[in-house]
Amino acid sequence: MDFIKNPRAIEEKSMDLINPFIDDIDLTPEEVTVYSRMIHASGDVDYGHLIRTSSNAVEEGIQALAKGCNIYSDVNMVKAGINKNALSTLGGEVFCRVSDPEIAKIAKEKNIARSMAAMNSFGTDLNGAIIGVGNAPTALYEAIRMVEEDGIKPALIIGIPVGFVGAADSKEELIRRAPCPYITVRGTKGGSSIVASVVNALMYNLVHRDQMLYVQGKK
Repeated sequence: MDFIKNPRAIEEKSMDLINPFIDDIDLTPEEVTVYSRMIHASGDVDYGHLIRTSSNAVEEGIQALAKGCNIYSDVNMVKAGINKNALSTLGGEVFCRVSDPEIAKIAKEKNIARSMAAMNSFGTDLNGAIIGVGNAPTALYEAIRMVEEDGIKPALIIGIPVGFVGAADSKEELIRRAPCPYITVRGTKGGSSIVASVVNALMYNLVHRDQMLYVQGKK
């Protein structure tokens, strides 16, 4: 059988095939990387015209990672998909508390979703951090509330919960309220792998930028 075997060649070919589906969108090179990797992770070229970002959201995420920010996720699948070696090199970690016994107890007492209780438990640790929501609309709603009511100031919310109950609505709220820089996908599409692909793309952009500066003698 004749097929591409080299991992780098496979990736480059994938990006070449994806490019025509986003070349009609006005994007920076960094945004192209994020969009492309979201499409690559989903295998769905429709993503290109469903992705919504606030102005400079991609740059805000890159800068936050450059400062060693942490990432706080709603589910462990987001945490699993992020390149933690790359993140550690930058000085950051990924946190998820949805499975903590303490969170289960709080959620039961308050009659709320565990993902919502977990997001709330991060408190001021969310300041300057990246919030990644790939599964639970309740976590995204809580993140929005914390920004607006509690004065929390995350660097970026990657809010892309997947599903049919509350997912699309929570993302529309994120777009409408725009409480801080955000990246999302309209409708029911999304998921943990898509959130992880965004984080990994942001880190890729940062590493690529550092390499270019080094080559140019600016670092």
